[in-house]
Amino acid sequence: MGKRDFLAINDLDDTEVSGILDMAASMKEGSFIGKPLREKTLAMIFAKSSTRTRVSFEVGVSQLGGQSLFLSSRDIQLGRGEPIQDTARVLSRYVHGIMIRTFAQDDVVQLARNATVPVINGLTDLLHPCQVLADLMTVREAHGTWEGIVVAWVGDGNNMANSWLNAAGLLGFELRLSCPEGFGPDAAILDFNTKRAPVHVVDSPHEAVKGAHVVTTDVWASMGQEDEAAHRREAFRGFGVDEALMAQAHPKAIFLHCLPAHRGEEVTEGVLEGSQSRVWDEAENRLHAQKALLVSLMGDHRDGDHD
Repeated sequence: MGKRDFLAINDLDDTEVSGILDMAASMKEGSFIGKPLREKTLAMIFAKSSTRTRVSFEVGVSQLGGQSLFLSSRDIQLGRGEPIQDTARVLSRYVHGIMIRTFAQDDVVQLARNATVPVINGLTDLLHPCQVLADLMTVREAHGTWEGIVVAWVGDGNNMANSWLNAAGLLGFELRLSCPEGFGPDAAILDFNTKRAPVHVVDSPHEAVKGAHVVTTDVWASMGQEDEAAHRREAFRGFGVDEALMAQAHPKAIFLHCLPAHRGEEVTEGVLEGSQSRVWDEAENRLHAQKALLVSLMGDHRDGDHD
């Protein structure tokens, strides 16, 4: 079997997603033992700063018996103009996998096309598949399944909205998106997944959230959009998730946010710290979901035993 990459959630099929999250759950509860990344190395390229992505991958690789290399774009020749295909070829001679967190999705595609080891998308401006994998784990912990689940996205049609669209298209759950005019998700990703799942773009956050089992959002200005922050705050007025909006969701609804959060903008303090919030479980689940993903892409499966 050839090497597998993880550039988008729909690089997996529904059975593979379930299997990875089953493994992640066993890791979280402590029943997964073994070191399937023993003597293996993950190169981690960061063109964008990170807390959760860096720490979760570094800790995860270590717990699985491997080692990781942190490579900022300032530290390697990629940041000085070396073609990404050359970086891919060289790193493939040294390491067993590459994770990259960068701006353009095409850079990740080119890296994967030229690498002979698995490539993982740790975030681009278009997609954040590792985060949505952890989010799906959190949904399954809270509700037991994603079948029959309604997910409401409120806010910017950014890389997380696009990733939720791909997840809905893959797994078939209902997704409602409410974004300010001019700030909707990627048109091609929306069109593709509208044909595969009950995906709806609605006018108001109230329409999106009514009866939903999951309410999720993200910051209004992502990395690289800081100069647009004031304009976006005005455009997104009325698109914050507060207690009144959460009250319209299903009684057992959970709130998700990939963090970092701007309290008082896209979400209130009361919701973020409230009883329906699962954001800290969600953040922890980055570790477990990514460990299972690493095992599936890079692991020596003979060394992935369970108690």
